[in-house]
Amino acid sequence: MHKYILRRILMMFPVLLGVMFVIFTLVYITPGDPATIMLGERAPPEAIEALRRDMGLDRPFLVQFAGYVSRVARLDLGTSFFSGRPVFDELSFRFPSTALLAGMSLLVAILIGIPMGVICSIRHNSVFDNIATVLGLIALSVPNFWLGLMLMLLFSVNLGWLPVSGFTTPLHWILPSFTIGLSLAGEFMRFTRSSMLEVIRQDYIRTAWAKGQKESAIIVRHALKNALIPVITVIGLSFGGLMGGAVLTETIFAIPGVGGFTFQSILSRDHPIIQGGVLMIAVIFSFVNLVVDILYGFVDPRVRSQYR
Repeated sequence: MHKYILRRILMMFPVLLGVMFVIFTLVYITPGDPATIMLGERAPPEAIEALRRDMGLDRPFLVQFAGYVSRVARLDLGTSFFSGRPVFDELSFRFPSTALLAGMSLLVAILIGIPMGVICSIRHNSVFDNIATVLGLIALSVPNFWLGLMLMLLFSVNLGWLPVSGFTTPLHWILPSFTIGLSLAGEFMRFTRSSMLEVIRQDYIRTAWAKGQKESAIIVRHALKNALIPVITVIGLSFGGLMGGAVLTETIFAIPGVGGFTFQSILSRDHPIIQGGVLMIAVIFSFVNLVVDILYGFVDPRVRSQYR
């Protein structure tokens, strides 16, 4: 098991290096000059060229990329073109809000989606199963920005129960978390249901029923544990996607997160912020995949047996 974990950790480094190359290349070829945007189109060409030299934008591509990799290796993500503050400080200030939003949304999705999927598989083709399946499809189909606006109008504007925007108190967490979590709950429910239906038809489940074991023990200890492998994969990928994909939700509820901040930096051509934000999301995504692979070893004994 230790060899498996070590190999997965070592595989992260070439992945991150490739991500850095892709990010830097896309930012490099993106139309628009940060120096021109900062000084304005009416600025003298001499001032623009001087600013480009100060920011290192006049150097060749490979030289700029090598310098970028060298700085990242020293945990230096550069300095924002517009605020003048270190990129690491800018992202660190906003990262807790994004991580909390992703964690709360994932918790809502797990608490709703997995139990619903288990119940639907046990009551297959029942009225409850049909209704839950339709509701899950609706949750997957509704865009997050529309659902967020509707929840805001209902619970904030009309009823006045919850605050409209912000992310400072537990009351502020509810609407954004349910905006994202309900959509993920429909996805988790479908995966759990299909995986459970495949498992409960296996011979060892029939043997457990024939031995007279309790229904709860059969469902939880035998069926659900073996059905969690694909569900854990979906949960890990969803969490990694939430770290960078909650831009619309952060914008609607005015959450000072990494996603919305990176989006604004793209509009202003703030290259260090873009590179640092995407790199941070890539590192988190790789780390989440590492955790998912390690969880495989605890859930599935066949993974552990390969590395004994």
